[in-house]
Amino acid sequence: MNLSTEIFGAVMVVHTPEELGEDQADNVRAFLESRERQNLIVDLDGTETIDSVGLETLLDVQDTLREKGGDLRIATTNYANRKILEVTRLDSMLEVFDSVIDAVKSFA
Repeated sequence: MNLSTEIFGAVMVVHTPEELGEDQADNVRAFLESRERQNLIVDLDGTETIDSVGLETLLDVQDTLREKGGDLRIATTNYANRKILEVTRLDSMLEVFDSVIDAVKSFA
């Protein structure tokens, strides 16, 4: 799987696919964990559906990055995605930002 990315210094922004579910989770995890940068922002704006496996993938990647001295941030203006993160209370476990720029600044 090849996902669209952007580089901001030591931070990489990864734009997730339209669906982040069981069928894509392993490939997304492998992609995120294989990046050379350890500070990643996952931009969920283009993602229309996320299931429990997709959410678990984000938490697993966060754990892996933290073990390597990095971290994961989430950026999304998508109301449905923000609501999913709130309802599942993952917004208390993952740092969620309204924009990619705010998420990038949080690493400074």
